[in-house]
Amino acid sequence: MKKADPSKNAETEIPFLSHLVELRDRLLRSVLFVLVIFSVLFFFANDIYHFIATPIMQALPEGSTMVATRTTAPFLTPFKLALVTSVFIGMPFLLYQAWGFIAPGLYKHEKRLAYPLLFSSIILFYAGMAFAYFVVFPIIFAFLTSMAPAGVTVLPDISDYLDLVLKLFFAFGVAFEVPIATIILVVIGWTTPDKLTEKRAYIIVGAFIIGMLLTPPDIVSQVMLAIPMWLLFEIGILFSRMILKMRKEREQELEAEEKELSESEMDKEFEKAIAEEEMLTTTEDQTKK
Repeated sequence: MKKADPSKNAETEIPFLSHLVELRDRLLRSVLFVLVIFSVLFFFANDIYHFIATPIMQALPEGSTMVATRTTAPFLTPFKLALVTSVFIGMPFLLYQAWGFIAPGLYKHEKRLAYPLLFSSIILFYAGMAFAYFVVFPIIFAFLTSMAPAGVTVLPDISDYLDLVLKLFFAFGVAFEVPIATIILVVIGWTTPDKLTEKRAYIIVGAFIIGMLLTPPDIVSQVMLAIPMWLLFEIGILFSRMILKMRKEREQELEAEEKELSESEMDKEFEKAIAEEEMLTTTEDQTKK
């Protein structure tokens, strides 16, 4: 029975430990970056909450206000919002650290595709949050507050409202990533634009189911999440077709270049053979003389 070579084990352990050290360093940088942002936003926590609460405050009946039903809510709720806002603001840096850890293991063509997808995913996530705040929130909260029975005063709790808002921000931010997910699935070969087009009906039904699970139990918010998801899915199919077309054109260009190179190499070999034959003929003639 052969004994294990301790030198080989040491060689495999050293890269693993170096990866762990790098992962630790990047996690520490990410945490410190978020804490620095939080240390600044903490002093504006109440102002940030007021900004987030504006859509529902404008929808409340005259004379109604928001309330805090727990003793610690006036402090902890803005504190929580400031911390979550720090993470949202620091998302590009956090994704950059994750990319820096993953990138060395990717091929060159994978990196070339990952850069625009990473940048687009950040922009789309923020776009989803902006869409939720400026378009969805006013409609949803106007609808919900108007549905209160007679004699019922609408007094939203600040903690419950924050949980709902963060859930909607996350839901719409993730929903706006649908084009990126579609492109990735097509590029890695798991599916094709034609197959996705054939399953459009199932995608639409799935979008409404996701809208039902991620939004409050009202038809307005469900529809306002499901329809953008469907439209973004169609955009993802469109861009995936463009990417596949560009890839095919690039492959054809490479094949043409290889063909030209092979033809030029054949010409060179033919010329070389003719030159050698001429040299042999000249040598034979000189020998006969």
